[in-house]
Amino acid sequence: MVSASVGMSCTLRFGSPWSLKPIRKSRVSVSQERSIIEVGKEQENTTLFGQNRTTTKDRNASPKSQKIQVDDLPPLVGALKASAEQNAASFHFPGHNRGRAAPSSLSQLIEAAKLFGASETWFLVGGTTCGIQAAIMATCAPGDYLILPRNSHISAITAMVLCGVLPKYIIPEYDTDWDIAGGVTPSQVDQAMKELEMEGCKAAAVFVTSPTYHGICSNLSAISQLCHLHKIPLLVDEAHGAHLGFHPELPYPALHQGADIAVQSTHKVLCSLTQSSMLHMSGSIVDRERICRCFQILQSTSPSYLLLASLDAARAQVSENREKIFNEAVELAIDTKAMIDKIPGISVLDFPHFSNFPAIDPLRLNIGVWLSGLSGFEADEILSRDYGVVSELTGTRAITLAINLGTCREHVQRLVSGLRHLSTTFSPIQGIEERVDDNRYAPFNDIRVCLSPREAFFARKRKVSIKESLGEVCGELICPYPPGIPLLIPGEVITEAALNYLLQVRSEGAVISGIADPLLSSIVICSA
Repeated sequence: MVSASVGMSCTLRFGSPWSLKPIRKSRVSVSQERSIIEVGKEQENTTLFGQNRTTTKDRNASPKSQKIQVDDLPPLVGALKASAEQNAASFHFPGHNRGRAAPSSLSQLIEAAKLFGASETWFLVGGTTCGIQAAIMATCAPGDYLILPRNSHISAITAMVLCGVLPKYIIPEYDTDWDIAGGVTPSQVDQAMKELEMEGCKAAAVFVTSPTYHGICSNLSAISQLCHLHKIPLLVDEAHGAHLGFHPELPYPALHQGADIAVQSTHKVLCSLTQSSMLHMSGSIVDRERICRCFQILQSTSPSYLLLASLDAARAQVSENREKIFNEAVELAIDTKAMIDKIPGISVLDFPHFSNFPAIDPLRLNIGVWLSGLSGFEADEILSRDYGVVSELTGTRAITLAINLGTCREHVQRLVSGLRHLSTTFSPIQGIEERVDDNRYAPFNDIRVCLSPREAFFARKRKVSIKESLGEVCGELICPYPPGIPLLIPGEVITEAALNYLLQVRSEGAVISGIADPLLSSIVICSA
């Protein structure tokens, strides 16, 4: 047993959100052999835990030479064991990189709110989805308008279903070369506000995703100033930005730019367990008691202590070395980008693409492969099969990699070798650029809303063939790219452009989620 004196701890209120505030000193024991959670009998409980360091065996073995015995294990346990023992060069979430960067045993506690610059922080066991739903429900009432980008995560859509909010969509900037949507500009937010004012309405809140899945950051400072001028709260889906602000090369985090609420997936780039997130609040525009009531509705009353403990361990891991913890990862990302830039036919997303936005997260590498005559799906398959390189996200023309605290140079070298192989093995098909250009378009340019998300959710539904669906009102969320970003939302008219895009990406290897029929032979529509 190892004894630790702790001068600052965290308060977890069960039956209400797990909010962090300072409490009196306490002395607890932390076991290195197993995680221990000591919960008092009172409503406010002090929690501490220890965690052993996780390692991965046979890191230097060839990915092709591994033989994993899982026949005697239950199917899910066997699959987890097989995944854990793979010698994969992992460029995907979660941030602990298959245990390579898991936090060491906890030595001291500092509030998460203080670390992230919040006035108060809630630990979430329902992921960022739960936090986004709570943020919208805490600031919007039935019939209110929410200004948000059309490429928002489905959690924002489901929040509107839950509380009857009406969307005022901003169509994001789109780069057809990369088939990637950008962020939100202050002028777009201002225009959306003016359009609502002309209709005699006012937004209850503005919701922005920054950074996006591809690492593109919006100018939140200007957007927050605009919101606060109109006394409107700014809510930020910062799922991919829990690490921001912990290195000079990283963009500023949302709270430091004036956001009122920021929801972060701590498990993505930081090192908590999957499904664990944090909601940070700053200022007094948002009613904290209403947030608490929302969490009472949305969160489990039987939280996973393992998830809660991992959140505090991830926070402690950063707080112990906040000035230097991302030094190696950022340096590695910069070096990786420099090496990839020299490979013919392979490109890395950077400015001047999306020049209307202030920054792109350097730990997010978007690698374009279309000049080699490949789709992102094809390139991803080759890299995974032949080099054991696992990407975070695959698109029609690029793959997206996440550099994190567990990324090592051996994995980078494997990635670079794989990309060089693609460059030398595959040459551009003559006329490929013209062929692809003819079929590409910005998928959010033709949005027509007939029913609100809540009305569409409760409407009667029926299935029709994909040909018969043209012009009908969509009755299901259809997400063909970045996980959780819908191309079609219930209540929107199904257009020819949307159908063509779905069929195109499906033929290239995309997995369509949300839809009842992933083979796209039928679509669920809202009945009249």
